[in-house]
Amino acid sequence: MPRVSEVKTGMVVEINDTPYIVKSLEVKSPTARGGTTLYKFRFNNLKTGQKLDESYKGDDILKEVDCARIRLQFSYIDGSQYVFMDTETYSQYALDAEDLEEQIGYLTEGLDNIVGLLVDDKVIAIELPSAVNLTITHTDPSIKGQTATGRTKTAMLSTGIEIQVPEYIESGEVVKVNTLTGKFSSRA
Repeated sequence: MPRVSEVKTGMVVEINDTPYIVKSLEVKSPTARGGTTLYKFRFNNLKTGQKLDESYKGDDILKEVDCARIRLQFSYIDGSQYVFMDTETYSQYALDAEDLEEQIGYLTEGLDNIVGLLVDDKVIAIELPSAVNLTITHTDPSIKGQTATGRTKTAMLSTGIEIQVPEYIESGEVVKVNTLTGKFSSRA
C-alpha cells in the first residue's frame, strides 16, 4: 500500500471499497514551521464516473487496486454498448454508454492506443490517447485575410461534439483535438 506522497496520476486506489482513478494531484507545502505537507487529489469513480476531491497528509496510506492495463482498439457500437478489442489477444470488451459519458465524443471506429483498466477480467474504464484526429463536418466559411488574428469559430466534428477552431480552418479538414481539454490542437 503506497503512502499518499508516492501516489501518481493514473493510479487506481480504493476509497470506501470503491475503485477510483487519480486524475490530478496538487501538493501544498505549508510556510509555517511544523506544518505538514497536504496532497489534494481529484479522483474519478471508475464505476459511476463521479468526481471526488480529497485532501490527505503525506504519511496517510491509500490502498492500491490491483488492475491490469491493456491496449484496446474501439471496434463498434451495439445499441448502448461500446465494444473494444484487445489488440494482443483479440478479446472483446463492452462498456455502457453511461460509463463513457465524456469520452464518447472522441471515439471513432478503429481508434487505437486506448488503455483499458482491467479488474477481474472486466474492463471498468478506459483512458483515451492524449489527442485524436477528427473530421470537421460543418463550420462557417473562412474569411480571406483573417489569418493573422487569433479569432476562433465553432466547428462541428464527425462525432457530434463542437469545438472552437481558428478562422482559417474549413469544413472537411481533419484536426487534432486534445482529449483532456477538448480543445483544438492543430491540423492533422
